[in-house]
Formats: sequence, structure tokens, C-alpha cells
Amino acid sequence: MRGGAMNAVRRLKSGLRGWGGVGAMAVLCALAAVFALVLPVSGTRDDGVSTGGQGAGRGVQVRAEEDCEDPQDQSLRPSGSESGDTITKIKERGYLRIGVDQNSYRWGYRDPNSTQDGAELEGFDIDLAHRIAKEILGDPAKVRFRAIPTNQRIPAIQSGQVDMVVRTMTIGCKRLGQVAFSQPYFKTGQQLLTPKSSSIKGYDKTLADKKICSATGSTALDTLKADKTDGKLVASADIKSVNVPNQLDCLVRLQLGEVDAVVTDGALAASQAAQDPTVKLTGEPFTTEYYGVAMKLKSDDLVRRVNQVLEDYLKDGWQASYNKWLSPTLGDDSGQSRPPTPRYKD
Repeated sequence: MRGGAMNAVRRLKSGLRGWGGVGAMAVLCALAAVFALVLPVSGTRDDGVSTGGQGAGRGVQVRAEEDCEDPQDQSLRPSGSESGDTITKIKERGYLRIGVDQNSYRWGYRDPNSTQDGAELEGFDIDLAHRIAKEILGDPAKVRFRAIPTNQRIPAIQSGQVDMVVRTMTIGCKRLGQVAFSQPYFKTGQQLLTPKSSSIKGYDKTLADKKICSATGSTALDTLKADKTDGKLVASADIKSVNVPNQLDCLVRLQLGEVDAVVTDGALAASQAAQDPTVKLTGEPFTTEYYGVAMKLKSDDLVRRVNQVLEDYLKDGWQASYNKWLSPTLGDDSGQSRPPTPRYKD
């Protein structure tokens, strides 16, 4: 970030006092996204790649199979092989390019209370990204992060801006026609986030005439649309008025009173509720979903290698990262968040 932009962010940053100022944190994160930060761990820039923007939005859309079932079981069998065109190119380059979030508390974020300028990204997804770099390149620091909005995750992969996305990304049937996924590394489900004073009781008739926010390109929005069509969501619920590019923007809209509820993954919603004492998780999760590492279609060598990393990480590393980042908001893991034993299509 250059000159005046950096000064503006520093002024915002100095004004934050604790996590109660999540609205200010969201503005800070939005500024960072606007100025398209490229976030290399090593401190160097990779100027050949941008984050977001119109160019990133032009991905080739591949039609997904309509009869897809159990998308979390559609990945390739793990392999420790280092051969293959995709991995060879990564090794020749010397670092991984990984798309992440920078404003999801405890998943991928910069602590706005950090006393350091340019505080490093941290969180559960960031730990996993470093582990992948360590296993493939021998050094967890050999990764350059790209801060990518929710609606730019798939275009960033398709256009080659990043090698993979590790950003609370749900494995879904529609997405399987657009990108390749690893085996699951986290289990969650869609849930409502509402003000504590709200009359909404859950994903039911109390959503009548309520305005619901979700992010464009998210599985939350896909679920809302499908349920509206199928009659599972009350007909008068408004799901079209407020669709934002980045999921955290929904929280800001909720705080401003512009929407009545937010639908997002319960794991993300719990972190947002921890930031703002005026909001709460409402009702039970109404879907079951799994996060996976997303990669380019036909990069089979990389998919298999990442799956081997995940096989090892789930045995040694996953729990420690969960305890550090997520247990304060989700509680001690009792098997609810850990994905089941993976099944592979090949």
C-alpha cells in the first residue's frame, strides 16, 4: 500500500479499541481490499497478480453435473508424489500463491490492535496454508497470500491468480464443475446471525418480511434461493435486496440496521458474534457443509498432494490449530467440526 493509503489505514487502526469496534475493523479491512494488498509472508510483493477487480471476475464457467451427490466425497486419492506439471511449476517458482481472507476473525485476519505495521495474517486457515507450503516446498514461509473477496474466489483460481484458495470455502456440487477440491478439512452448516433484540427465532416463519443478507457467490445465497423456490423458506423473506461481495459486509449491514439477519456458515457467524456483543447465533444450523482447499480443474497432481498433506494434518496439527483459534468461539471440539473419514472417487 502506498503513501496516503497507508496513512489512512494507520489512522483507522490507531482508532480501534478492542473487538467491540468490529464495524471499524470491517472498514479497515475494506480499505485494505480496495487497495488490493498482496500479502507475502517474506515481505516481498508479487506484482504480476492482483486481487479482485474486473479481470479476476472473468472465469470460464463450467457446468456442474446436476445429479451430484455427496460433493465432499468427490476428491482424488492422496499421494505424496512430487511429480506432475502443476507441482513442478510451483517448485520452479519457489513459492505458493494462496488466496485467503484477511477479515474473518480467527480464520484469516489481521489483528487491528497489533502494534506492528503490516501485522501478519493469522488464523485457522492461515495455519493450514503454512502447513501446505511446508510439506510441498519444505518451508512454511514459502507462500504469498492474496486477499480475495468472497465472490472472487473461483475467478482467482480459474484465471491462475492463485494456486489454491484456503478461505472457509464450502465444497459444493455447482462448484465442482468450476474448480477442483481437496478432501474436507472442516465441518459446519448454514446458520442465522441476528441482533440480540430480534424477534427472529430461527430458519422458520419468523423470517417473514425480514431482509436477509448473504454474500454473492456464497453457498448461503445458493441455499436461500433454492429454499425459496422449494418453499422451505417463507415466501415473504427478502433475500435479493442486499447481496454483498464480501461476507463481513453483511455484519456491517446488520449493525447499521439495514438488514434483519445474516445467513452464513455457523463457524464464521460464531466468530462474528464473538466480535460484537450485540449480535447472536439464532436457531440451529440448517445445512451440513464441508470446507475444502480449492484448486484449478485438472491440477490432479496438486489435488492429490494437498490431500496427503490434509491426511497428515488431521492427525497432527489440526487439533492444535483448532484449540488455538476456534475453541474460544466454538468450544472444545467434540467431533462436530472435524470432518469424517474421507472417501475418494479415485
